[in-house]
Amino acid sequence: QVQLQESGPGLVKPSQTLSLTCTVSGGSILTNYYYWNWIRRSPGKGLEWMGAISYTGSIYYSPSLKSRTSISRDTSKNQITLQLSSVTPEDTAVYYCAGGLRTGVQNNHWGQGTHVTVSS
Repeated sequence: QVQLQESGPGLVKPSQTLSLTCTVSGGSILTNYYYWNWIRRSPGKGLEWMGAISYTGSIYYSPSLKSRTSISRDTSKNQITLQLSSVTPEDTAVYYCAGGLRTGVQNNHWGQGTHVTVSS
């Protein structure tokens, strides 16, 4: 059974870079046709897709976040990483990694999410 676990700091100061790691177990991030997505839910808002990295290493970003987002992977550790720069309090959210056969918020596998607060 594929399991995903997000990790990273729960508090980030404004203007800093938020860095999160998603560790995948029970399956490989190189699994054919799979996409590994980063998604967030801000207070009072719905799910927002941030970006994804495919099994081939192709990377996709939400146009609204592209200038501040970087997604990468470490195949030796079976991990996906997210970096979001120049954060503001509006970036306070629960951040999820998820895996499925497409980019977006429809995924077969989800992490439990990690709450990140942006505050000084």
